[in-house]
Amino acid sequence: MKVQLPKYYLSYFTSGGLVEGFVDGPPGYFVLWPPDSIEQNNSELEVEKYAPGFLGFGGDGGGEFLAFDETGAVFMLPMIGMEPEQADKIAESWEEFEQRLRAPGT
Repeated sequence: MKVQLPKYYLSYFTSGGLVEGFVDGPPGYFVLWPPDSIEQNNSELEVEKYAPGFLGFGGDGGGEFLAFDETGAVFMLPMIGMEPEQADKIAESWEEFEQRLRAPGT
């Protein structure tokens, strides 16, 4: 089963939400990939090969990327040594993760 972007993520991105800033809790800092670059970024990182069942959608600016699984839960995975066993769940859903976002300086 191919992982799809949750509709709430797409709505958030198209509504002009923060694309870079801080998160209360892990990962601490985030940078979101534009929806139109997600497929290319996943291909370049070879996510399907090394971490099947995940779809990357952003990063922490320091060597880990953010990914959804088939249920829409949010995980952090290392870019080096990427494999499903290294995935760390940080939110049950995009909505839960979004509630913890904050702009720089806040």
